[in-house]
Amino acid sequence: MLLEHAQVQSLMQAWPRSLVLEAARAAQRWARTLVERGDSALGLDLLAERIQAYLLLADHERLRPVINATGIVLHTGLGRAVLPGTAAHALSCLDRCCNLQIDLDTGQRGKRNFMTERLLCRLTGAEAALVVNNNAAATLLILSSLCKGMDVVISRGQLIEIGGSYRLPDCIQQSGALMVEVGTTNKTHLRDYERVISENTAALLRVNPSNYRIVGFSHQVSTRELATLKEKYPVLIIDDLGCGAMVDLSQYGLPKEPTAMDSLAEGADLVCFSGDKLLGGPQAGIIVGRSDLIGRMRKHPLTRMLRVGKLTDMALEQTLRLFLEPERLVERHPTLKMLTLSAKEVKRRASRLKRRLDKENVALEIRVLYEQSAVGGGAMPDSPLPTFVLAIHSRTSSPDELARRLRYADPPVITRIKDNEVFLDLRTVLEDEEDALGQVLLELCSE
Repeated sequence: MLLEHAQVQSLMQAWPRSLVLEAARAAQRWARTLVERGDSALGLDLLAERIQAYLLLADHERLRPVINATGIVLHTGLGRAVLPGTAAHALSCLDRCCNLQIDLDTGQRGKRNFMTERLLCRLTGAEAALVVNNNAAATLLILSSLCKGMDVVISRGQLIEIGGSYRLPDCIQQSGALMVEVGTTNKTHLRDYERVISENTAALLRVNPSNYRIVGFSHQVSTRELATLKEKYPVLIIDDLGCGAMVDLSQYGLPKEPTAMDSLAEGADLVCFSGDKLLGGPQAGIIVGRSDLIGRMRKHPLTRMLRVGKLTDMALEQTLRLFLEPERLVERHPTLKMLTLSAKEVKRRASRLKRRLDKENVALEIRVLYEQSAVGGGAMPDSPLPTFVLAIHSRTSSPDELARRLRYADPPVITRIKDNEVFLDLRTVLEDEEDALGQVLLELCSE
């Protein structure tokens, strides 16, 4: 009888029947709970409305584009790096077969990720490259294939923990390698590494503390210094860069981050880093370095378990291609464009949006305020970016309620709350999203 209700029948036309049935069962369970509590004022109309509410909630929670107005460039909750347009377009063309692992010249089985790895070698100067599904996987594969049962030496000041409670010591233990800690939290010297090197030492592991900084009375050993120990001992130098900048960011007025090119030039045997942070591509773990070592890794069983599929390979290849044209890089690379956007330009965009809203006499109090953006994604935690935000105050809604209503908009707008106001930072709002953002705010005021 419930499924024959007119409103439910219309829902059947808009949503898959299986989802409507699932929502109907949930509505019935809700109704039984109320009846057990003594509430008998339940009718089919109320149940039909409940079914619709369940469907709308499920529709709202599906994976879809949102407007990032938080000012956090690499927002982990929002998928980190925004893919370049060329990468997104390439993915849209994969609605058919592709030459993932076939040689178009011979027609025989080809090499997976061939072009991506070729580009990585060209850009970094490495002998070989390998791509897996994230940087934690890259670290695990390196240690499992090259250091199992042997000592891996690491500074106590680099025993990192990142989001999701991932801890480097746990990764080392899982790989089967034996962790040897040296130095202290704030200071580690070259002599500390040399003291513990033995016949069982496989590698010296250096890790970039991407998401924190130790300042003041501190010292860490550089990759170049560690590499001098290879003249005396048969050890590998492994450099985990984490965020993985592909260019010298200081040329754009940003703090310098270590690059794979620098690390390899300073003597690292292997370097690994993320694909979806400062590189600005899809989630991936990238390993570059000596061809003999990467050859050994390719034969390890974990390599197949951790390999990436065609979507990641295509998106990463197209992202890397952008670095072949450095003169056009900032304009075509969303992450770099956001990072290098001047505070003056952000203020201009924020002021333009405020004028549009003021012209419509919206029922919101709006100010343009100086603030700070963040790089995010565990990158450059001590380097806030000067910016300007739209600070919005509603006389009828609390900041939490206003932020919630923005999240329920179409498209959803993700903001942050500070000092009892909702902040919208246009540094992370794409230019082609500005009109949509303005329309959302106008519709919000008309509700």
